[in-house]
Amino acid sequence: MATQHSRSAARLMMAPAVVLLLGWMLIPLSMTVFFSFKKFLPMRGDSMANGLDWVGFDNYARFISSSAFWPSVQATLVLVGGVLLVTIVLGVALAMLLDQPMWGQGVVRILVIAPFFVMPTVSALVWKNLFMDPVNGFFAHVWRSVGATPIEWLSQASLPSLVLIVSWQWLPFATLILLTAFQSLDQEQLEAAEMDGARWPQRFVFIVLPHLSRAITVVLLIQTIFLLSIFAEIFVTTQGSFGTKTLTYLIYQRVLESQNVGLGSAGGVYAIILANIVAIFLMRIVGKNLDA
Repeated sequence: MATQHSRSAARLMMAPAVVLLLGWMLIPLSMTVFFSFKKFLPMRGDSMANGLDWVGFDNYARFISSSAFWPSVQATLVLVGGVLLVTIVLGVALAMLLDQPMWGQGVVRILVIAPFFVMPTVSALVWKNLFMDPVNGFFAHVWRSVGATPIEWLSQASLPSLVLIVSWQWLPFATLILLTAFQSLDQEQLEAAEMDGARWPQRFVFIVLPHLSRAITVVLLIQTIFLLSIFAEIFVTTQGSFGTKTLTYLIYQRVLESQNVGLGSAGGVYAIILANIVAIFLMRIVGKNLDA
């Protein structure tokens, strides 16, 4: 049993790491909030002469009154929701498949997990040029082979295309987490249910899914945190056109177009607020499974 002295020593040894972590998070956050109330134009040169002009909530009002703000929020939520749906559904299916004994099981698992280690920029370039190009892409050749007109994926189906690209990257993560949950499933419970006459859909709904609920919750929470800040895939493929301008990309555009760091910082605060709203919603809806 830990003594008071050992607990004090542990706190002392952990203190530098905790201070460094808090500084790593709080300093950029504080600077973002500070600049959001300023008119900071470093690329125009007038900020050096006039200083940081205090504008109050003017940056917040300008950002939220923009005609692109609410469409960007909608695009962000659609993109995140679409990727979560695809990765969880296909992740469960792949995890079930990989849990079965097969020849070369180790190699297959490595190949399934490999896309997670590909850089987002490289992944987006491969999908854009190798698969979705309307002239020389793989999908274009498939469409022509059946007598159909190739689809210009990144303009005619821009958001679904982005969902496909990002889902391909995050599917290995969901599969890995769900496969671990599958491997801890009590097979005797499934066998007993089968002996009692329960069909596979009944066993899946009443035994497998409840067992996977905690793993699905972990996938939802972790992926949502990262998906809310998607940028590279949009920059490489559509550059925010055709309804793919997310809140993160809108912030990037506002900083470049207006060259106003204060306006971009206000957008960053809105992005933080949106992320917290989504996180609280998820924790209330599915987070209770973590305590089950």
